[in-house]
Formats: sequence, C-alpha cells, structure tokens
Amino acid sequence: MNKTSIALLAVALTSGSALAADLGKKKAPAPAPVVVSPWDFTVGGGLTSNYLFRGISQSNNAASVNANAELRYTFSDTWAAYVGTAGSSIKLTDIDISPNMELDVLGGVRGTFGNLSTDVGAIAYIYPGLKTPTPVGVFPTNPTFYEGFVKLGYNITETINVGANAFYSPSFLDTGANGTYVSATAKWTLPNDFALSGEFGRQYFGTTDNLHFNTSGKNRYNLPDYNYWNAGVSYSYKFATLDLRYHGTDLSKAECANITGPTGTSFTQSKYCGAAVVGTISFALAGKDLK
Repeated sequence: MNKTSIALLAVALTSGSALAADLGKKKAPAPAPVVVSPWDFTVGGGLTSNYLFRGISQSNNAASVNANAELRYTFSDTWAAYVGTAGSSIKLTDIDISPNMELDVLGGVRGTFGNLSTDVGAIAYIYPGLKTPTPVGVFPTNPTFYEGFVKLGYNITETINVGANAFYSPSFLDTGANGTYVSATAKWTLPNDFALSGEFGRQYFGTTDNLHFNTSGKNRYNLPDYNYWNAGVSYSYKFATLDLRYHGTDLSKAECANITGPTGTSFTQSKYCGAAVVGTISFALAGKDLK
C-alpha cells in the first residue's frame, strides 16, 4: 500500500468515527417562539398649573392634578382597540356649586397605515358629586356630556408630524346646544428629547333649550363660537415629560361669561378664557416598560 492510499484510509476511518459519535447524540431542541401578548396598558398622571379645556380654565385658573389609565388590544399591525379613563381636579366656577372632579371615560379603535394614523371613538365627560341645582342657574344640575371624535395623524418625516381632529357633542355641557370642535396640530421632534408643538382650533356651538338649561325665561340661547390656539415646548426623560405652553382664545370676557358663567359678583364678565402660560409635568408608564 502506497503512502497516498494509507492517508486516504486514515481520513476515512477518522470521518467514520466522528459520524458514529454524532449518531449517539440528541439534537438540541429548537428555541421556543416568542409569544407577544396582544394586550397592553398605560398608566399615568400629572400636575398642571392650570387645567385648560380648549382654552377655557376648568380649575379656576389654579393648579390641577390628574391620573389616567388605558387598556389596549392589538388585533394586527394595523388595528388596535382601547378603553380608558382619566380624572382631574376641577373648579368650574367661583360663585356656583361646582363639582370637584371631572371623570372622563373613553374608547375607540386606532389604525396605522404606513405614515398615516387614525383614531375613531367616543368620550364621556362625567362630573360626579354635583347633585343639587346651582343657585343662579349658570350650569345645569349635572353638566355631564358626550362627544364622538375622529383624529388623523401623518408623519411627514421621522421628526415632523401633522394632524387633524374633529369632535361632536349633541348637547355640550348638557345645555341642549350642540358643539363641534375642529383643529389642526403640528409637532416637531428635536434632538435631545425636546419637541415643539402647537394647535389651532375652532369651537362651534348651537343654541340651548329650556329642557337642558335654565335660561331664566329665555326660550333659546346662542353660545358664542370662538377660536383657540396653543404652542409650546416639551422635554421628555424616560417616563416623565415637562411641558411649557401658551394658550389663547379670541373670546371677550363677556362672551366667556356666556359659556362659563360669571365670576365673582360680575354677571357679564369671566376670567376663565384669557391668555395663559401653563406648565405641566406628566408621567406615563406602559406595560412594555415593565418587561
């Protein structure tokens, strides 16, 4: 046997031994697939120097605390449904009986289509604890009311987003006057977790009726339409966000009194719709943040 044959035989014997050894070993099991739950949630809270709703103070131009929670179910990469609740400390007037809390309950369906996002749902604004009629009839016995809404968002770039919103209530603050609010929004995300954002909106109202609203003998009462805007800067760090924002409306003090009621001893003036600079600190924690 020549040297070449001996070398080939050695290789064959070595390979055969290795194959025989492998035959006695069990293959490692394949890794289990990662199961992602379709359920998720977010909880949060905050403190603001003045709780404004479309430019109108809900806290007598004073500080307000709030808390919120949301539960979501994701059907696919496109659709997700959610229900949520939020509570805020309020004071709607300084001369009438005012509820101490606003409790919001909402739900809807969100969609994502590339750079376009949608949100269609409804929200109830509930004011627990207001059980007796107000002394001068400025507010209904209980101003609980409901709105349906549609929200659209579009990412122009990775850092610039624009949006459009529409809300409708058949009886704003349970006055019998319908309310429609439309607005446009924009946000620019900056380096180092800063962002600039703003909104411009228009609030439209119908007329009240005696069934829902004490109009002191008047059959119908026209609530004034108005413009609202805000602009501000925010900074986010982990779960916390600081926001400093300017709010304004084009309502006069007399027009504001038609919506909010009078303040102090003046029945034709209101301080709740003026320009305001508001500072807010908020916290938000999602279920994925706990994993």
